[in-house]
This record gives sequence, structure tokens and C-alpha cells, in this order.
Amino acid sequence: METETQSLTPNPSASSLSTSLFDSIVRRLDYSRRITDHGKIAVEMEICSRSIVYWINQWVWTFDPMKRFGLANIPFDLFPKQAEFLVWLAEREQTQTDGLIEKSRDMGVSWLCCLYALHGWLFREGFAAGFGSRKLEYVDEKGNHKSLFEKFRIALRNLPNWMLPVGFKWKVHDCFAKLINPENGSTITGEGGDAIGRGDRATIYFVDEAAFLERPQLVERSLSQTTNVRIDVSTPNGPGNPFCEKRFSGKVPVFTLHWGDDPRKDEEWYERQKERFDPVTVAQEIDIDYTASVEGICIPAAWVRAAVDLHLWAKKEHDIDFPQTEDPVAGLDVAAEGKNKSVFISRCGVVVNMPVAWSQCNTTETAWRARDLALERHVKVVNFDANSVGAGVKGTWDTVPWGLPFRGNGMMTGSTPTLTRWPDGKSSVEKFLNLRAEIWWNLRVRFEKAYEFREKGIRHPVEEMISILDCPQLIAELSMCLKEYTNTGKLKVESKDEMRARGVASPDYADALTMCFAPTGGEMVAEVLDVPSNRSWDMPADSAQRRRGYYGRK
Repeated sequence: METETQSLTPNPSASSLSTSLFDSIVRRLDYSRRITDHGKIAVEMEICSRSIVYWINQWVWTFDPMKRFGLANIPFDLFPKQAEFLVWLAEREQTQTDGLIEKSRDMGVSWLCCLYALHGWLFREGFAAGFGSRKLEYVDEKGNHKSLFEKFRIALRNLPNWMLPVGFKWKVHDCFAKLINPENGSTITGEGGDAIGRGDRATIYFVDEAAFLERPQLVERSLSQTTNVRIDVSTPNGPGNPFCEKRFSGKVPVFTLHWGDDPRKDEEWYERQKERFDPVTVAQEIDIDYTASVEGICIPAAWVRAAVDLHLWAKKEHDIDFPQTEDPVAGLDVAAEGKNKSVFISRCGVVVNMPVAWSQCNTTETAWRARDLALERHVKVVNFDANSVGAGVKGTWDTVPWGLPFRGNGMMTGSTPTLTRWPDGKSSVEKFLNLRAEIWWNLRVRFEKAYEFREKGIRHPVEEMISILDCPQLIAELSMCLKEYTNTGKLKVESKDEMRARGVASPDYADALTMCFAPTGGEMVAEVLDVPSNRSWDMPADSAQRRRGYYGRK
């Protein structure tokens, strides 16, 4: 476990950080002096019990082992994403659902999990939190601020005495890997190694650095009987472990704390990390790249990251505009009714809009929802895979008597590639096994050029690159698909079934983006459903009323 401490200001210089830090100290101490009588204490306790964010920002102090300003204990002031994370944890409890946290190093996540548990321990009767890590010394080792329970002790020692439980005695209620609240019966317990989950039932259980467990299958079985709310916390450790499989299964809510969410860190900080650490460490532990050490990735994660807000960066750094005047185009990935998601992504030129996803819909409902989104975003072309479940959308749109406000291209991605000719002189038919491989490779080339432009200063025509928004699910999925070559030398891209076989959920967001940039011209060989555009189109009133039942459920 890394040391996790809190600074307080965006992109701080030493002087600005120092000023902000001492302003926070003065504010806290001044407020504390005014909480003097029993009435004010009772009110303050009530406010703290109702808001963990307020409690931390007003009363919690953390530990800085480097004593950068001559102080070991400094205020813990949350930045917005950390506050959002605490709300997310509360939602997991309220809905009794598991969760997974993927994080860059040094984001304060271990502290946040400890403080969430400590807040429940202080203010909720019968609350029970559990913590587990791959080694017991990571859970509790007195005097070692890196251990989880030492974080509890640091936070407790810095609280005012009137906030501690009535009757609390350090030598009695602060045990090895166990904290007891004598006033309300709440407990926090810790376990390590294969013993994780062998203790009593827990309201919520945190598995620290879950991707690094030595025997994760044992932990899975034991925790299934221990808690209804299991929270896995980790930086990535490659794709070959249950943490990664769970992350991309689509079955567990995921919260991402990326270094870019931390106002203390900027590009200058990132460049220093790249100088200090090898590329795999930077990619895995700072950029949250599960495929840092994997060969055969179709679109490397570094290329994807370079394309995030590329149009804004290009304007700011080089005064280059990414025109968004072309008629919008959209890609639609169609899911079967169930937990898988249908995803709609539109673009203006090469600037991609935020994806819209939904589940629990049949293909008729999906067809109508996609129609509504296309109309809302003034889309003229919607590309989708007409294989399998996509055929249902094709069938719905085929039968609309008054036409559609856009042209629908239903592509058979398992069929023959296009007649496009590539710079090496080969046609797509010669290079690719099928249309799926071609449209994925087409997207890969765009991301490669975006990377070369941003990181290497190589100028490419704007229309040959891509700029995406900061959507964690899309960013992650784009780098999960593998490529390989067939015996005849043609490029093949992993199918959804092949991805599921190795524990990776269907890349619905990524597939929608490939369709968004798929070729739609006369060079297409594959089957295309072509519904002429009618920009003056309007649904008859009676038909609109009949269609209301088709709106999909969120």
C-alpha cells in the first residue's frame, strides 16, 4: 500500500499550498473553539452524523509522513471527486449492492474507505465494517501509518474528546485489527491473507488492493457469507485476475478515481511520474491501464488517453480548430433484452459526444429510443450492426410507414470488408478477415494519429484523427479488444463471444464508437439497410400516441 496524504489546492506551488493549508488549519481551530457548551456539541454531533462530507472537511485530520510544512498532522479537505465517492459508497449500502473502485496511486482511497467506516462506527448503532488485505500487516501494524488501522487511530486521536464514544478507552477498545465502540456497539475488524471474510457478518466489507490477492477464489467464497456489500479497491494488476474480470463484467457498479480527478495534479506532475517510473508502472498504476503488459491490444490505452478532449487541447495549445459543422453521424450497439447495454454515440466531424446507454429493453424499444436520440442530435446517419439482435432494430425501422428522419445503415460485420485501398497498396478485402476487423482498425488508425499529434508533435489532418470526451467506460473498453492474424495473414479482431470467454464483458461502448466511424459510402460490399433521410419528417399524432409505450426503461 502506498502512502496517501492530502494536499489542498489545484496545481499548487509550494507557497500557494502552504497558504491554503494554514488557512484551513486556522479555520478549523477557530471553529473548534466556538463549540464549547453541551448544546452546541449536541448540534454539531447531529450535523456530523447526517453528513460525512461535512464531518471530514470540518474535523478530520490526516498524516503527512514527509512533514513538508513542518507538520505531521494536516487537515483532510476533500476535493469534489472524493466527496462524490463517499456518496457512491452510501448508495452501495442503501441498495445493498457490491461495488468496485479502480484508482490511480496516491488518490487517498484507503483513507476515504477508512473514514467512511469510522463515520459509521461513531454515529450508527450496531454498524459493522470489515477490512481485508493480502497481508495482515497491511491491515494492522501499530505505529505503521501505512496500515489501515493506524489510519483509524490517527483520525481518532485528532478528533475532539467530546466526539469520541462515551466510555471509550484506548487500551480496552483499540485492539489488534479491531475497534469497538462501547457506546453504540459498532465495530471495525480487519483480516489478512486467506482469512479474509472468516469473521463475523459485516454491514460493509472493504477488500484492499483486491487485484493483488494471492488466492482470490478463497476470498470470494468466504465473503459471500459475510456481507451483502463488498467493496473491492485496487489499482490494476493486469487482466488475468478476478478483479479485472469483475471490473469488465458489467455486473458490478464501478467507481473510477483517476489522477486527472485530483486538483493537486496536472500535466507537469504526470510528466514527473513518467520520468520516475517505467512505462508499464505508469500505465498500470497511474493511468489505470489493465492491459499495460498485454500483447495484441488493438487500440493501446495510451492512444485512447491522448484523444480525450483532443479538440480542446489542440485549440488551447496550437490554435487548431476541429470543425463540428458536418452533419452528425451516430453509431448504435444493440443489446438483447437483459443486463447488457445498448449504446448510442454520435459525433460532429471527428468530435465525439458523450455516449448514452440503456438496458432492460427489447429491440423495438431500443429502435425507438435510438430514433429519439438521433432526432434530438440532428443525426443524418445511424450505423448499427444488423447481425443477431440488431436485426430487430432493422425490422422495426423497415416497417415505419412514414420513413425515418435519418438514414439507417445496418451492417453485417461478419461479412466481407469494403473495397477501400490502404497506403500499403492492399485493399480491405486483402487485409482483413471481415468487416468487424476493418472498422476496428479504422478506429485504431484515428487514435494512433491523435496520439502522434498530442505526444510526438506529428501533424495529421484534423479529419483523420478523433477527439472523445472523458467517459471512463468507453476509455476502458477501447483497450480491451485483442487483435491477431489468421493463417492466411489477414487481421482478425476479437469477437464479443471470444471476449466473454476470457472474462471480459461485451464492449458495448467501444463497438458503438466503431460503428460511429464505420464507412458508409458506395465502397461497401456488406449488406446495408439504407432508409432515405427526410429532414421534414414528423410522426403522425396518433402514431406518436401509440408509440409512447415503446420508450425504454432506464
